[in-house]
Amino acid sequence: MSISFAEIQASRPGSFSVACPTRTVLDHVMSRWGVLVLCALSNGTRRWSELRREVDGISEKMLASTLRTLTSDGIVARAALATVPPHVEYRLTDTGRELMERMLPLIEWISANADDIVGDVENADAVVY
Repeated sequence: MSISFAEIQASRPGSFSVACPTRTVLDHVMSRWGVLVLCALSNGTRRWSELRREVDGISEKMLASTLRTLTSDGIVARAALATVPPHVEYRLTDTGRELMERMLPLIEWISANADDIVGDVENADAVVY
């Protein structure tokens, strides 16, 4: 690792404290649905129905809430198109693309290691001490 969490906190005193906006951003971006919606949008512009299908298991209410939050954070852009019938498209903003450039390596690592990690947890639960 090129930088430690302690170095980040030292360079920005108060970062990640209770009242710091960093906690809000972490909550929005790193929530289960936030991550999955952002990953879907990293593949390009999506309509509502495409996101609903691509983010398996998300309810309409949760998708709406997540998109509203990420849009208000300036990470996702929403475009209502005046077509017949009208539809809405979502895409990553420049900030969202920059975020995903950093997040996708973590997502790749999780994908490559999830089975081993979950398997280790399940095996550890079976061990009697």
